[in-house]
Amino acid sequence: MSRRSIAALLVIASASGANAQQSISARIDSVMAPFNQPNAPGVQIAVLKDGVVVLERGYGLAQLEYGVKITPATVFHVASVSKQFTAFANVLLAQQGKLLLDDDIRKHLPELKELPKKVTIRQLIHHTSGVRDQWELAQMAGWRMDDVITRDQIMTLMKRQRELNFEPGSQHLYSNMGYTLLAEIVERVSGQTFNDFLTTNVFRPLGMHSTHVHNDHSMIVPNRAYSYSPGANNTWRNAVLSYANQGATSLFTTAGDLARWLNNFETAQVGGPAVIRQMRERGVLNNGDTLSYAFAITRSMHRGREVWGHTGGDAGFRTIVMHIPSERLGVVVLSNAGNANPARVALAITDAYLGETTPVTQTPPPQQPPQTQPAAPSWKASFEDLKAYDGEYYSPELNVSYRIEARGDTLFLQQNRLGEGRLLPVERDVFRANRTYRFERSATGAVTGFRVTGGRVRNLHFVRRPG
Repeated sequence: MSRRSIAALLVIASASGANAQQSISARIDSVMAPFNQPNAPGVQIAVLKDGVVVLERGYGLAQLEYGVKITPATVFHVASVSKQFTAFANVLLAQQGKLLLDDDIRKHLPELKELPKKVTIRQLIHHTSGVRDQWELAQMAGWRMDDVITRDQIMTLMKRQRELNFEPGSQHLYSNMGYTLLAEIVERVSGQTFNDFLTTNVFRPLGMHSTHVHNDHSMIVPNRAYSYSPGANNTWRNAVLSYANQGATSLFTTAGDLARWLNNFETAQVGGPAVIRQMRERGVLNNGDTLSYAFAITRSMHRGREVWGHTGGDAGFRTIVMHIPSERLGVVVLSNAGNANPARVALAITDAYLGETTPVTQTPPPQQPPQTQPAAPSWKASFEDLKAYDGEYYSPELNVSYRIEARGDTLFLQQNRLGEGRLLPVERDVFRANRTYRFERSATGAVTGFRVTGGRVRNLHFVRRPG
């Protein structure tokens, strides 16, 4: 074949590829149309295909107050997607011989000497440590999620903990506190700030020039997006986020930068193949059960293909990164709309690139039973029964007091910042509101305290104060 013929074929192939990309882009624009509104928050997307960032786009507004549009340069808070970088930093330090993933965390964080059991770095990464979640602890202590919440405040809260949710390694329960501790370990071991370590070892080598760890709530960030939650009558409200902490959250970046990060899972430019293999190593419980959760990467399947990714959500930010190794395809979706579903958008984008046009086969949801009134509590408490719980209760682990008071046939819980709420009886000594409260008694039958359990905090102890 002549050189002229070869050149002609290359031109034809290039044109065909460009036409295919235009067709895919048009399909994606159609998928994104609901987000492309003139007065609403929206979405930023990026696609990595065969080692190249082939698409970066923005839809909707980054700042409703000023009508600033989302572009590929808009910087987003990406919430728990941050955890991938925190895990990666610990794996890099392990590769450098500066720590072991099975180190007792008290070796690097000696201020946690009061923890009752050995907890390892690996267990923090896999959420099998039993360490209580920082956000639920903070809410139980009366903090608001739109408060300025600093890393020092979170570490002080952690230093007060004397119990765990469960035996380390026995269960999987998501804990943001674990990733705050992992960031602290990076700083202690490396001698650098968490942001400096990641900038030197990850961001700069990968060309992630719009990325940083945002651990100072007062720092000005050009081109940043703010987050919003839906209000009444198709309106929007500010979803304030003032975090000044790191590790579990607080990475600021763009979809394009995160696509470059996903490419490192193919090239292993940073860390090398051994680190990439480690990142995909799934957690194993003490009983031998294997988790879907690896090193801040969750394994799932889509249309018979293995998918690795992570989601995030803080205030009105909703985020996802996805990578399908068999297709050399990565998809990033970042949104500042609290009602967005990035996972659904990411799968639609994925299908556009895979050429899939048929719906994903799903198991139909079970039929919902008719709604009925909840069963009456097995224990009918009298006023005298409820008076036995009257008093002030203190949690040394939260450094906060709750006031319990009986009025008529109802028990009320009061806290300075939480306000007042009703405790509904379930059975003798067990009450429920948004959490479950189990009261404890002495040998003589006097109420001595209670333990409260929520979604990610179990059996937190409150002691009844005299008087």
